[in-house]
Amino acid sequence: MHDSPLILASGSPRRRDLMEEAGYAFEVIKPDVEEIEDASISIQALTRINARLKAEAVALGYRDRIVIAADTLVLRDDTALGKPVDAADAFAMIRSLNGRTHQVFTAVCVTCEAMGREVEFSVATDVTFKQLTDDELRHYHTLIEPMDKAGAYAAQDHGQVIIESISGSWTNVVGLPMERLIEVLTEDFGVAATVSETSGDV
Repeated sequence: MHDSPLILASGSPRRRDLMEEAGYAFEVIKPDVEEIEDASISIQALTRINARLKAEAVALGYRDRIVIAADTLVLRDDTALGKPVDAADAFAMIRSLNGRTHQVFTAVCVTCEAMGREVEFSVATDVTFKQLTDDELRHYHTLIEPMDKAGAYAAQDHGQVIIESISGSWTNVVGLPMERLIEVLTEDFGVAATVSETSGDV
């Protein structure tokens, strides 16, 4: 039996790191679900649906625990960018963001069956890329592992190479908007932690 009431329903090491940095004790359980991909659904709705699917899939086996799940997508113009399917797709994604501003959307679902409580929220952040050459973009991809990242980049991993500025929540771009999550856990679920939060321009 895990001592903490919290479960992070995610296989993302970046979300795990954010929770740890915030001072939370929690267990990690990766949800066994197939995420929905539907271009006819808005990115806001799609991320919320997938976050809820992940949270509820794990909550079924842990009704007394508070389960946290999230889903992040990048929006360029009207096109949603998830994780790339291969190296060519990864380069095409990052090249399409080059020198432009895009949005990062993260939806979060926090649920506890025993409490009869479920809270969902979404956060959007504007990210502006520097104008780089193709060779500079390719070099950036040698510095990170782009295949498991929405938009094929990581703000927290050599982000200074490609990012000119971030307007809004830094942690949202990393994959879990901690400012809002801390509020929800404290106010709606009675779970508090000590946090040192960083957000704003890069």
